[in-house]
Amino acid sequence: MPLPWVRLDTSFASNPKLLAMLQEKDGAGHRAAFVYLCSLGYSGAHGTDGFITHEALPFIHGRRADASLLVKYEFWRVQPGGWIIHGWDGFQESNPETKARKARAQAAAMARWEGHRAQTDAERQRRHRGKRDRQKNSQPQPEVESLNGQAADLRIVDK
Repeated sequence: MPLPWVRLDTSFASNPKLLAMLQEKDGAGHRAAFVYLCSLGYSGAHGTDGFITHEALPFIHGRRADASLLVKYEFWRVQPGGWIIHGWDGFQESNPETKARKARAQAAAMARWEGHRAQTDAERQRRHRGKRDRQKNSQPQPEVESLNGQAADLRIVDK
């Protein structure tokens, strides 16, 4: 089950492993860092629980050299068929947690909507207009004294 978002530690930019990897020559560390961020999104979007297959590398803009750097600096660990994102379990929701959260949200939505009936667009607009008109009429109108000393209504008309 996909995640709508993934977590990224706010201290990621100053992570010593990242700073060391960024020192790699020819910008290879910067490229690998980008691949790492893309791997977080890919894994979250595809519900892989942090597993990146060899075949997924092009989809996260990665090459084998980037994967090697990510393994070298311990952002990824080698697994049969690909790599696992180091620390995924500690920072991201796992599939069972995601499923449980979704089930709770759906149950809460059903409880909120229990007893509601489906409406057409026309019915919804009529209800909205009626509510708007009731709110306008319920607001007290300011009274202003006229020149002849009697109270006069001051109404503001929207055009």
